[in-house]
Amino acid sequence: MTFEPRVLETGALQIRTRLIIPSEEIDIRVTTSGGPGGQHANRSLTRVVATFHVATSEVLSDADRELLLEKVGGVVRSSSGRFRSQGQNRSAALDQLASKIGAALTRPAPRRASKPTKASKVRRVDEKKARSRVKENRRPPTDD
Repeated sequence: MTFEPRVLETGALQIRTRLIIPSEEIDIRVTTSGGPGGQHANRSLTRVVATFHVATSEVLSDADRELLLEKVGGVVRSSSGRFRSQGQNRSAALDQLASKIGAALTRPAPRRASKPTKASKVRRVDEKKARSRVKENRRPPTDD
């Protein structure tokens, strides 16, 4: 069972069951979105940039901090400017930020080497014998 990172009502990010990043550790900056849209896009502060500083976080364990620094660096950023509303862009940017941090904190399961089955061993030997017979039939006859 995997946990899906999400944004809580308080603005905090719940990355795992026991890891909640408070909203105080997330910097929110708003800018003009730019692009097409005329005066609305040029004057309205609708684009949202959410930033999380890994090195200064107080809620991360040392192992999580080290893993995040290794995978994403010292700062995790996410921005959204696709909606006309600052509120929608804020929730989209926080969702993206939570997903980035959650993805970076997942550790891949260690690979366990498996043993070949008995049938696969028999198949391998049979294929080697068949190949050997093919090559043997290609040889010129000997003068015995």
